[in-house]
Amino acid sequence: MDLLGALAEESRNEEAAHQAGAIRAVGREAAAVLLAWLHASKGQGTEPIGPLGAEQPKQSIGMNNASASQQIDDIVRRMAGWRGDRLSQLRALIRGADPGVIEDVKWKKPSRPEGVPVWSHDGIVCIGEALKNAVRLTFPKGAQLRDPKGLFNTRLDSKTVRAIDFHEGDAINASALKALILEGARRNRS
Repeated sequence: MDLLGALAEESRNEEAAHQAGAIRAVGREAAAVLLAWLHASKGQGTEPIGPLGAEQPKQSIGMNNASASQQIDDIVRRMAGWRGDRLSQLRALIRGADPGVIEDVKWKKPSRPEGVPVWSHDGIVCIGEALKNAVRLTFPKGAQLRDPKGLFNTRLDSKTVRAIDFHEGDAINASALKALILEGARRNRS
């Protein structure tokens, strides 16, 4: 090989090495951008646009996971007055009724950015919500549950769902509510 051919060959090898180095650098940069996006806080303009920006389904988070429990603590704390107190009481009853219950926060949206507390055991058992004049526990499979004490007082016309509205000053029948929670968890397993 003559000197000119050797220089051309060396140049091609350097160009290929340079291209490979550039590809590695771009890959590292893309990985850094992806990691930064994954770990960025929501609401800081870091969300991608389009299908990639769609809210991903959340997996259930156990009671011992500080994130879900802290989020529900925050929801309770933000509710002023008796509604926060009532939701806190209901939460304690639910957790006491079924030690296997999993707490989660679902359905975050612009009109309710904090989300909705959800208690599950092999499926959703009940959902807690604060309304203007009540705190509501909704049982998605409530129509299938026996309610001998007549706790269900709303959503009675639904073929699947039943709910209990607790108003200010209402007494809580703790034993009957615990029985509904346990039956809801059993219903999810069958």
